[in-house]
Amino acid sequence: MSATLLRPVPDIPAADPLGAASALAERLALTAVQRDRDGGHAAEEREWIRASGLLTLSIPTEFGGQGASWPVVYEAIRILARADSALAHVFGFHHLQLAGIRLYGSAQQQRHLLTATVEQGLFWGNALNPLDQRTTARPGADGFTLNGVKSFSSGSVGSDWLTVSAWDAAAGEALIGVVPTAQPGVRVQADWDAFGQKQTDSGNVHFDQVHLPAQYVLQAPGQTPAAQATLRSQVAQLIMANLYLGIAEGAFDAARAYTREQSRPWFASGVDAATDDPFIQHRYGELWLLLRPAQVLADHAAYELDHAFNKGALLTARERGEVAVSVAEAKVLSHRAGIEISSQMFELTGARATSAKFGYDRFWRNVRVHTLHDPIDYKLRDLGRYVLDGSVPEPTAYS
Repeated sequence: MSATLLRPVPDIPAADPLGAASALAERLALTAVQRDRDGGHAAEEREWIRASGLLTLSIPTEFGGQGASWPVVYEAIRILARADSALAHVFGFHHLQLAGIRLYGSAQQQRHLLTATVEQGLFWGNALNPLDQRTTARPGADGFTLNGVKSFSSGSVGSDWLTVSAWDAAAGEALIGVVPTAQPGVRVQADWDAFGQKQTDSGNVHFDQVHLPAQYVLQAPGQTPAAQATLRSQVAQLIMANLYLGIAEGAFDAARAYTREQSRPWFASGVDAATDDPFIQHRYGELWLLLRPAQVLADHAAYELDHAFNKGALLTARERGEVAVSVAEAKVLSHRAGIEISSQMFELTGARATSAKFGYDRFWRNVRVHTLHDPIDYKLRDLGRYVLDGSVPEPTAYS
């Protein structure tokens, strides 16, 4: 196996990754409102992420990474999402691809790809959308030939490598593999035009006679994944939960600061400061009770996932299902907190807070777009089944 050296190794602040995430978030926050207006590809800011060393956060120390636990990785995602949820998304999905290598890849594949990621500062993107089967895989003498297109390919623009899924018609199953983004026949189309999460680089990736060597096939068609491998969907779902939660925290903090520093009390309140208005206090109490349970359950789910991930081949299907329940709980509450807080904040801050200079609307737009990733009703259904008869969710790409 070989990988082309693309750029010098970045500095890696292993001693304090959450401090590094906080410093990066502060830097991203300075331009977040303007970049949200502009959309497009945040090339310079992605290089800031690379230079921070945080791309190695979830890589085990045996491969040169920082070996952070999943609770630390998710906290870093949440910190970034408070300031810039689009680039937090790109960062989170980079670590999702690394998780896929650890869950699906052989020992040799893991060592090669994860070590290369550390040594070359690689940034990973996603072209694995399981519901989009337009990319096909035709088996050959030494691997497969890929043709087609993948939509919702988050982080693909500006990436160094991509994780891709492709449908093998002969086997009636999909495969999962990895390819360099610059490989001949791979074309990334930067056409993402949603009204939120504008800089997630989630456009289309086209494959035209792309050779996928056997050494880069992580999961062959028809290969039944072990219980541990099916944790990839839970890694992804908890990334989303922490993105929603980070947006909720960012909106809450912005509203609170505005209320403290700029809001004027309503004339009928009889108080001199908006923070002394009992109705304002009541509403902030209500929003806090949306935020806190979501934080608690997201942290709990991260610890549950970390424990399951580290069990490796010893993880049972039932244990995996219990993780899926914890993640579903966190995602539902984070979804609700993000939507409600980013909307209700304007009822607490008032008309002046809708000025475009503040850009507060980005919180709602971002969380509204991202919470449409997969229907929350199916998470509630899974939780209802668990409560009623003790059954756990069947492993899918979303549960």
